[in-house]
Amino acid sequence: MLRFAYALLTGLILAGPATAVPLGEDGLHKPDWFVETFRDMRDDLADANAEGKRLLLMFEQRGCIYCTRMHETVYVDPEIERLLSEKFYVIQMNLFGNLEVTDFDGTVMEERDMARRWGVVFTPTLIFASEEAPESASLRESAAVVMPGAFEKGSTRLMLEWVLEKGYEGDEHFQKYVARRLDEMRAAQ
Repeated sequence: MLRFAYALLTGLILAGPATAVPLGEDGLHKPDWFVETFRDMRDDLADANAEGKRLLLMFEQRGCIYCTRMHETVYVDPEIERLLSEKFYVIQMNLFGNLEVTDFDGTVMEERDMARRWGVVFTPTLIFASEEAPESASLRESAAVVMPGAFEKGSTRLMLEWVLEKGYEGDEHFQKYVARRLDEMRAAQ
């Protein structure tokens, strides 16, 4: 019986999460598709554009169960991970962090203060920047889309695709886009 318990325990330990995302010293998840920058939004947008990617800021915080869920079950989905790594220039922001951030209008604040300025009160929150830097507006005022909260794989993937397709420029609301795409997927089965 003791051997069986030992074998079971060993199996459970070795079978731990195959999709574990490493944590940094700040307690936040650190997938390899995050980009480390000086957090100057003008430079970051220029770099994203130069790489043919969309600038995406991802606000998270230590101990956020929703952030953990997104990293362990949603962002590890092969198609979502491909989109994030190949099509987006993703910068992690700490809701309570103290790294300096420079907004499009030149305002310089720590992450926690910039989060307040941009109206971020929940984690995770994804802010998709416009493709062009505004001359005198903040990121929040010029953002293409803001996605607050944790969502399932389908909604997250469709949001990424909708942003890449610039659906926010048209008159089809994201919810209508989701409904249409789900109908298309059902019809294709």
